Amino acid sequence: MITSRFAPSPTGRLHLGHAWSAVQAHDRARDGDGAFLLRVEDIDGTRSRPEHVAMILEDMAWLGLTWDGPVVFQSERLSLYREALEKLHASGHTYRCFCTRASIAAEIAAAGSAPHDGDAAPPHPAACRHRSMAEIDARLAAGEAFAWRLDMAAATASHSDLIWQDEIAGPQIARPNTAGDVVLWRKDAPASYHLAVTVDDGAQGVTHVVRGRDLFAATHVHRLLQAMLGLPTPSYRHHSLLVDANGERLAKRHGAPTLVGLRAAYPDGRILADALRSGSLPNGYRSA
Repeated sequence: MITSRFAPSPTGRLHLGHAWSAVQAHDRARDGDGAFLLRVEDIDGTRSRPEHVAMILEDMAWLGLTWDGPVVFQSERLSLYREALEKLHASGHTYRCFCTRASIAAEIAAAGSAPHDGDAAPPHPAACRHRSMAEIDARLAAGEAFAWRLDMAAATASHSDLIWQDEIAGPQIARPNTAGDVVLWRKDAPASYHLAVTVDDGAQGVTHVVRGRDLFAATHVHRLLQAMLGLPTPSYRHHSLLVDANGERLAKRHGAPTLVGLRAAYPDGRILADALRSGSLPNGYRSA
């Protein structure tokens, strides 16, 4: 049976791009007589708000999208992420990273690196991977904060020839090394996106991940984590993104039209959902 999911973060109102993705994930499950899950990714304590959770539920109901089972909250699943982190520690392929954002940016600039894919950051320079135990102990004794990172070179050497399937792009050979030494556990919050979403999809039995193609590169990392944690690999469908007349991707930080702001034009959200299904996008927006 197909199981898909929609997993927004409660950091503001859902916008048209969210609706575009939610409708596709919902319909992928319903067309296969499967289950559609709603997961709230709320472990970013600095930006997540309880009132935004209520707004998400309201917007989903307005669109006529129903989900199966209770809403799952990442903030209630920290023990699962910690258990997965301990399993990755046992592999010997993790290390403490004391780098600040400023120091990382300076190293990248000095190396002449540039982002590989849209908004994606350049790979981490991995300065902390080679620190001596004496230096690590000294930094810990001084109370320095650290994140846990994955030693990508070692991890990919132990898990090579991984593949995954995208329903649009076709079969893929996993290339997680292009992401560099990704964060597994953050300084300012619990599990990273990469670790939490991989654990959640496995624990919830998600068979089909439907999401925007801006997350295509992340799937290479998720495939590696699945192998390291002994988790199944779902089928993926990375759909096109909605853009405005200037070709700008719809995003919260770019002032994308919120669903509540579209209520006047669409008193019944199910009409908007049907318009998205047919490709009749409002206000000159298009998929790209």
